[in-house]
Amino acid sequence: MAEKKNILTYAGLRQLEEELQDLKVNRRRQVAQKIKEAREQGDLSENAEYDAAKDEQRDIEARIEEIDKILKNAEVVVEEDVDVDAINIGCSVKIMDMEEEEIWEYKIVGSTEANSLKGKISNESPVGKALIGAKLGQVIEVETQAGTIQYKVLEIQKTN
Repeated sequence: MAEKKNILTYAGLRQLEEELQDLKVNRRRQVAQKIKEAREQGDLSENAEYDAAKDEQRDIEARIEEIDKILKNAEVVVEEDVDVDAINIGCSVKIMDMEEEEIWEYKIVGSTEANSLKGKISNESPVGKALIGAKLGQVIEVETQAGTIQYKVLEIQKTN
């Protein structure tokens, strides 16, 4: 079975590469020092600092492995080349909830980069799926647990 492509913006790719570099260079060194200091305290069977440092080391290695896997299957969206005639990954959009008359601004990104607190929604989320391909002025419907919500596309822009 082919692995799923991880769609990333260039900014998302840079962020993951920087995190990977920090984990491999800085965090590994820091946790190795913690383990060394904990070992110097003697009996490891009842050494909470040693156990905590080993847990941290395991978490760091797991994150390194996760980022390596993401980057290995990464497909980068060149945001400058994004067509703004219709919504696609890499676009920033402004939409209006037709019922509540609330305006929302989102950046459409791949699932790896999604962070709703920062206004980044995945192309695989219900709203993201419904928005992909929508044009300026179009009203789309999104099926949610609370029922169907209609959004009107107010603006489509390339992301800077």
